[in-house]
Amino acid sequence: MSYADVVFIDMCKDILENGTSTEGEKVRPHWPDGTPAYTIKKFGVVNRYDLRKEFPILTLRKTALKSATDEMLWIWQQKSNNIKDLHSHIWDEWADENGSIGKAYGYQMSVKHNYKEGMMDQVDRVIYDLKNNPFSRRILTNIYVHSDLSEMRLYPCAYSMTFNVTQRPGEDRLTLNAILNQRSQDVLAANNWNVVQYSVLVHMLAQVCDMNVGEFVHVIADAHIYDRHIPAIKELISREPLPAPKFWLNPDIHDFYEFTRDDVKVEGYETHPQITDIEVAI
Repeated sequence: MSYADVVFIDMCKDILENGTSTEGEKVRPHWPDGTPAYTIKKFGVVNRYDLRKEFPILTLRKTALKSATDEMLWIWQQKSNNIKDLHSHIWDEWADENGSIGKAYGYQMSVKHNYKEGMMDQVDRVIYDLKNNPFSRRILTNIYVHSDLSEMRLYPCAYSMTFNVTQRPGEDRLTLNAILNQRSQDVLAANNWNVVQYSVLVHMLAQVCDMNVGEFVHVIADAHIYDRHIPAIKELISREPLPAPKFWLNPDIHDFYEFTRDDVKVEGYETHPQITDIEVAI
């Protein structure tokens, strides 16, 4: 059975059984009809996935691999903050009349910084260090920039990636591991979406830096289930996990900026029916 399903089921049960309700409290999110969007939440959820053993995509319902990859590349490769560069409509609620989400996500990745090696943005700095200083403890990105928050249409949820390289006994190639830090997550709408897209990122960076993939660790400060999502979550976690599919990444790509959403696929991906009509709190 899929390990990602087991992790998801255990996490959701823990939130529902041991979480804190925000009902009646002052909350920012609301439903499209104006009703406050309350949650049941857990603090400090940490999930670990060994990408060597399995690609962590849910079988409890389908996760759209290509769309998740497309959004990740929109941020990390195109370094865009305009929804017109996306193939999906997941950011439409937060964009202005020109399609911009302000100085958020891809914008922050595009900003160049002065290093002793020259001017580089955060993505290029990560790739440079992985190739030239793989055992550095400073290989990370951070897009939660306080001076720019007032010009962001949405504060970053997944805001930092930290990369760490290890050497496994008996192997010549190094192993790439990563930690995703997230301040907040809508578990039903976004949990596996984020897990999938950042697992793809680790696979891509490992390939272009001639490394093996290792562990992906997902740290969520506030993991929450919205009140209107509880029935759907209960239905989802009652399902029996299916076998995990095999992940495929185009082996001919060795430049991060040449990857497209069509360079990824999952083989043998069988899932339970999709959960539909999910309201998204805004």
